[in-house]
Amino acid sequence: MKVRIIKSVVILSSLLTLNVYAQGETRQQTQKQSEAKLTTATDKPNIILIFADDAGYGDFGFQGSQIMQTPHLDNIAEQGVIFSQGYVSDATCGPSRAGLMTGKYQQRFGYEEINVPGFMSDNSALLGPEMGLPVDQTTMADYLKEQGYKTAVLGKWHLGSAERFHPLNRGFDEFLGFRGGDRSYFKYPKQIENDPNSTMYDKQLERGLGHFEEREGYLTDILGQAAADFIEQNKHDPFFIYLAFNAVHTPMESKPDDLLKFPKLSGKQQELAAMTLAMDRATGIVMNKLEALDLADNTIVVFTNDNGGPTDKNASNNAPLAGTKSNHLEGGIRVPFIMSWPAKIKPNQRYDYPVSTLDLLPTFVAAAGGADKVTDTDGVDLLPYINGDNVSRPHQQMFWKKETRAVIRDQDWKLIRFPDRPAELYNLADDIGEQHNLAAAEPERVKKMFKDLFTWELTLERPRWLLKRKFEKYDMDRMDKYRLPATQ
Repeated sequence: MKVRIIKSVVILSSLLTLNVYAQGETRQQTQKQSEAKLTTATDKPNIILIFADDAGYGDFGFQGSQIMQTPHLDNIAEQGVIFSQGYVSDATCGPSRAGLMTGKYQQRFGYEEINVPGFMSDNSALLGPEMGLPVDQTTMADYLKEQGYKTAVLGKWHLGSAERFHPLNRGFDEFLGFRGGDRSYFKYPKQIENDPNSTMYDKQLERGLGHFEEREGYLTDILGQAAADFIEQNKHDPFFIYLAFNAVHTPMESKPDDLLKFPKLSGKQQELAAMTLAMDRATGIVMNKLEALDLADNTIVVFTNDNGGPTDKNASNNAPLAGTKSNHLEGGIRVPFIMSWPAKIKPNQRYDYPVSTLDLLPTFVAAAGGADKVTDTDGVDLLPYINGDNVSRPHQQMFWKKETRAVIRDQDWKLIRFPDRPAELYNLADDIGEQHNLAAAEPERVKKMFKDLFTWELTLERPRWLLKRKFEKYDMDRMDKYRLPATQ
């Protein structure tokens, strides 16, 4: 009997020990799972997309400028990769931003024309605040929010002023900026009437949705500090910031102290240099915050621009390219383009195959762990190309179109279709300045590229709104004025 009792006690004791051990194992497994989830969340890279407005291709130190002072942007370039052939999907800001935000050629959903109230044809299907990014299009912020990101847009929106197009209805958690295409860099003297039909409605500084509040200070500095504040507030979560400076778009307004740093310059060029310096300083505020919070290593930072520089408006320099904003020479569509991610991208790189801002959406979403989520894009994930895992071209062909004007680039061959003269053909590998038209010498190539361009055009929607015809002549005259390559 004693032996049975002892055996029962031993068995019960063993069961209790096993149960305690199992509970400990379960707690440890739960803790490990929680730690794994935490690690997965914190391992997602933060993403900051810094987008300039109307900057010239050659107006940065990393692009060879001896005039502009851009040490913070130059440092980003040194930490990562310079894309020598970085392109936007349009030569004007509204359409190029629509392509950027969706990762698609914006003509596919009818966003072909610039959306500037007062410039549109009387027959335009949509006008004013109704000209916006269609709500059935998924944005970069939508994708990243689904991946667990906190999202903010700071600065210029220009993708529709109606409420349904508002950033907070397009995947962004926070907004500080303005809905339209331009505004003053300083506080407006009085509160603008909150009326969607007012010509000044989309110029107001807005916080969130409908909270219009002009602020003291220089807007470029305000936006840089707002980005740093957002980083501080979301340092424990992966975040995406679209920092869309209106610099260096007109009006040409700068801080007096910044002007004094360029005593040898004058007029628009001095203003441009001061405005560029301010944008670089604001970028430095952002980068310093990343360093202070030990977030820099696992943050993707991209700096690029919405279209070529409008030299006639702001003295921007597109050297060594010909052309300007609003036309299809390289100076209208090739832009400064750099990317850093210290944890994954080796420093001091230069990538020479053509890439596009359409590539940023699939690149960001793939880096966030959601590569399989993006099923409809004209871009590619750039990381395998940057890191040498894929040595082919990211794009065999690239396209641009605005009404009858259009471009196809096939490897290094570029065919430009004009509304007022025969098409021209250039080999960009040998002729970056587009001075040697080879159309007459390559008739079969011209014919094939025309056919390929038309095949692409058949996949597009008709424009949702239309500019007045007279602006076609304006754009062609501007192109002719800057037909020779710019020099530094």
